[in-house]
Amino acid sequence: MDASPLDMAHYPRTSAYNNYMAEDQKKAPQVKVLYSRPKKKGREIFGGLVPYGKLWRLGANEGTEVSFFQPVEIGGTFVNAGTYTMNATIHPDHWVIHLSTERGVAGTANLDAEKIVASAKAKVKNVSASNESFTIGFQEASASKAYMVFEWDRTRAYLPINFNPAFLDGDNASPMDIAQFPSRSRFRNFIDNEEELKANEPKVKVIYSRPQMKGRKIFGELIKYGEPWRLGANETTLITFYEDVMIGGTEVKKGTYGIMANVHEKEWEFVIHKNTVSWGVANHDAETNVTSIKVPTAAHSESLEALSMTFDSKSDKELHLVVAWDKTMARLPIMMK
Repeated sequence: MDASPLDMAHYPRTSAYNNYMAEDQKKAPQVKVLYSRPKKKGREIFGGLVPYGKLWRLGANEGTEVSFFQPVEIGGTFVNAGTYTMNATIHPDHWVIHLSTERGVAGTANLDAEKIVASAKAKVKNVSASNESFTIGFQEASASKAYMVFEWDRTRAYLPINFNPAFLDGDNASPMDIAQFPSRSRFRNFIDNEEELKANEPKVKVIYSRPQMKGRKIFGELIKYGEPWRLGANETTLITFYEDVMIGGTEVKKGTYGIMANVHEKEWEFVIHKNTVSWGVANHDAETNVTSIKVPTAAHSESLEALSMTFDSKSDKELHLVVAWDKTMARLPIMMK
């Protein structure tokens, strides 16, 4: 028998034996800890066997591992679902718990500090009864928060875990942009002339993400001929008509629609559809299509690094949405009523 046997702790606790539970009593696992449980054996633990100010493996033998089955927040840091090595720097009045992506380690020797993804302070309190074996458990604080609890001898530490973390995106490789017609209709709050206000009532707006070339060949490779394209990146590109219009001989009522294109070398087929809450064209339902129109492509005078859209007014009744990337350009004709 190992002097410091392995053990597991689960949160919620009953998730460890869901196969014994009725369907309405089962709880999805959120956290699991795999750790070794050394014994006190009459020794002074904290400040003795485990020195203050030193890194401790939170157990014995192999590195202690924690698995999160969903994203969490630890010490103000967003932590993705996955398995991490867990250790701690011990102080008399608090512990600093560290989570690391470094796996397959025994103890804390020669750890790579650059692989630490989160560190958090755990409050410490003294308890009246001495616990012979090191123990890890959990204490529920609310529906969205629990404490991972560490106890050995007469010391207990509490690590807060937030199960409802804020989701904040970093910089987007394909930032979103707006094209609107008339262009000054975006700034109507700066116009104080009634005549100018009327002339700049919004007609059409497009919200799209702007991918960049980054040395790639775009049409025919990144965007394959004969396949639909979201006319951008990320979320479905949206077009808003502030009045009824005609596209491809079909009346399109005012409102917001998705827009995509079936791309070919010499022509694009623009498609207006109602599937606005979507991520691009995956599993697109053709039943949501409102109208489509085929237009020839043209060569742009210069290579555009980022996808670009603008509006070109041909007359009082005809407006073109111009879409260009690299050296390819296509125009969607919109007839105002």
